[in-house]
Amino acid sequence: MTALRDLKYGQWFRGADVDGDGFITERDVRLMSERYIAARGAAPDSATARLLTERMDGFWANVIAPMDQDGDGRVDLREMTEGFRRVLTDPALYPQQVAPVTECFFELVDLDGDGRIDRAEFQLMFDAVAAVPGEDCAAVFAALDLDGSGGLDRAEFHRAVTEFFYGDDPAAPANHLFGRIDA
Repeated sequence: MTALRDLKYGQWFRGADVDGDGFITERDVRLMSERYIAARGAAPDSATARLLTERMDGFWANVIAPMDQDGDGRVDLREMTEGFRRVLTDPALYPQQVAPVTECFFELVDLDGDGRIDRAEFQLMFDAVAAVPGEDCAAVFAALDLDGSGGLDRAEFHRAVTEFFYGDDPAAPANHLFGRIDA
């Protein structure tokens, strides 16, 4: 495991700690869902909202909660980093570990339902929901749009999330997916 992944995991942690108390809890994960749903403009009782909430609840139960080493119902940065180090070791496991939440997030970010995330959609969601500054969003989006089409298709988006969680390349644009890090 590299120091780079620790930096990326720390950046992700800061975004996931929605209430800023230094811990990720089930409530934080729920708040993330609610922020995504609100930014999307989806009704809280819509099929999209229910699906996202269900997948995020599963992400809490199956990925984050097991990292709680002291059993206090909260995961601090150390616990999360150690947990990610233990669990996110093999990109071949991405389909089981991260892809379900990523797929749901893709659906949510693709506001017009055209099967790709354009720059405006990307910026709206990452700026409003994950608190990634707009200028960072624009630069990251441009770097992730591998084919220069003006949109991220599912493959490009999944490739970026895979690189973020499993990758060790300090030059990879996906390192900054959840905000600029200094590697």
